[in-house]
Amino acid sequence: MTIPTQLVLEALLADPQRELYGLEIGDAAGLRSGTVHPILARLEGYGWLSSRWEDIDSSAEGRPARRYYLLTADGVHAARAALARAHRPAAVRLRPQVGEA
Repeated sequence: MTIPTQLVLEALLADPQRELYGLEIGDAAGLRSGTVHPILARLEGYGWLSSRWEDIDSSAEGRPARRYYLLTADGVHAARAALARAHRPAAVRLRPQVGEA
């Protein structure tokens, strides 16, 4: 499982009962829309997410309708299990520590 997918799942699991739209998920995960939306589509294809389009008048609101995502009951369990198994590489140290050459 990729790190971006893990970050998206963590964002969704922060409050699994709350619907989030793509930009909110991306902000919580620290990822751009172009990264988040393919992940969301894949997770929805697995049955881990459900989605719905917001029912608004776009011209009255001055913005396009948002697509909201929610983890399914199976998705909550699957996401937690997948994150528990996921490999997270250790952070790369960019500078030597004090005392190291």
